[in-house]
Amino acid sequence: MTSSTSPPAIVFTDWDGTVTLQDSNDYLTDNIGFGLAKRSEINDQILIGTQSFRDGFREMLESISTPFPECIDLLLKNVQLDPGFKEFYHWCEAKHIPVIVISSGMKPIIYALLKNLVGEEAIKNIDIISNDVKIDEVSKKWEIVYKDPESPFGHDKANSIKEYLTNHGYNSSNTPLLFYSGDGVSDLSAAKETDLLFAKHGKDLIKYCIRENIPYTEFNSFADILSKITKIIEADGKNIKEFIENK
Repeated sequence: MTSSTSPPAIVFTDWDGTVTLQDSNDYLTDNIGFGLAKRSEINDQILIGTQSFRDGFREMLESISTPFPECIDLLLKNVQLDPGFKEFYHWCEAKHIPVIVISSGMKPIIYALLKNLVGEEAIKNIDIISNDVKIDEVSKKWEIVYKDPESPFGHDKANSIKEYLTNHGYNSSNTPLLFYSGDGVSDLSAAKETDLLFAKHGKDLIKYCIRENIPYTEFNSFADILSKITKIIEADGKNIKEFIENK
């Protein structure tokens, strides 16, 4: 790939609680797992570093005994799409800007929600890099299969961004503007990997960015992201620092 064929930008994004209004894994844990109080306790431990995301997340999912197909049905009935995402997605498609979902969730759930909330064509156009799921055909019990089981994140999102760029022929001479959007503790490993991080208002990722002095810009919906990215691309990225909120 050469600079003449490179898109003006690449957008990497978390899925749960970022593209969707509800985190599907949190929803399952809170409603058919061990509940909000225990999940919040584990989240706090992950945020301060006394427990890895990988182990805490597995503990949450292991509290869910409902068969996997029923979990997906429950999510399809209750998870909503960020109101600005469809417009953002179609704008990116028109501008030939790849949208890459990098998720700590499980691929079958993301595919089902993406098809239900955005449409069949989105499955063909949006790459998904995520964990997977293993279902025992006899017992019907299921468990998460981590993409990077040796990583404390389970899915090392920073490494996935680097792999994507390498696999698509990008290097220091032809890499376009890179953006990442996220909301929570699963996004910590990706927070430093792009030109600008979009961190969702009121969520844990902002707390981490402030603590670790990682530059970010806040968003409430993908309408905010679209507005900011449009201005940044129009200026060839020269105005990115104007959007950073923790200078």
